[in-house]
Amino acid sequence: MMAEKKRRQSGTRRRKPAKPSVAKTLTQLLKQRKNRDAMDFKPDVQTATWMKTARLTHLQQLRLTKWLLYILTVVMSLVVQDVIMSQVSIFGATTDLPACSILLITVIEGTEIGSLFVLIASTLYYFSGHAPTAWCIALLTFLGIGATLFRQLFWHRSKGSIILCSAIALSAYEIGLFAVGLTTVLTRWGRLPVFLLTAVLSCLALIPLYSLIYQIGQIGGNTWKE
Repeated sequence: MMAEKKRRQSGTRRRKPAKPSVAKTLTQLLKQRKNRDAMDFKPDVQTATWMKTARLTHLQQLRLTKWLLYILTVVMSLVVQDVIMSQVSIFGATTDLPACSILLITVIEGTEIGSLFVLIASTLYYFSGHAPTAWCIALLTFLGIGATLFRQLFWHRSKGSIILCSAIALSAYEIGLFAVGLTTVLTRWGRLPVFLLTAVLSCLALIPLYSLIYQIGQIGGNTWKE
């Protein structure tokens, strides 16, 4: 009787299905989920734009916009001077708007950035074909940096100090052009009043130009240090 009872119990145990392990169950669930996700979801198509590739911050975008507007201002001053102001003559003198815009931007931006700007801008001004002589590169660079240093050392930043320093540099630039013209026999002493009147008219043009260039300079915050 006992032997038969033990045989029945062992047969009952063999008929019970084996329980799957926890690790095997988790593996199967993860595999099923992975297959389901692969069938239901597809990654979006990546579209690369210039702004995403460059990865410019908002502040960098604003400062890039500022310098693009600076360049546009200098270009427009060249166009206006060549198309409009060259037709307006007072005793043979007219304005010099490209020199006005270059010197104003230099003084507003300060020595750290303005010195590099005036060198590049004066070089491009000469190669544009509108500059009177190659000496404009040296004159604008030297006088622009000198006016900026003078303002930073002796005067606080203000509309009056910026315009006054730009006007001094602009007047010295026109006198320098006259001196170069005398040396190279491109002009004569009798034209000195024309150069002086050009300096006066250009200094007056600094006032409306300042309002435009100052507003552009505020884009992206101030970068100068004093």
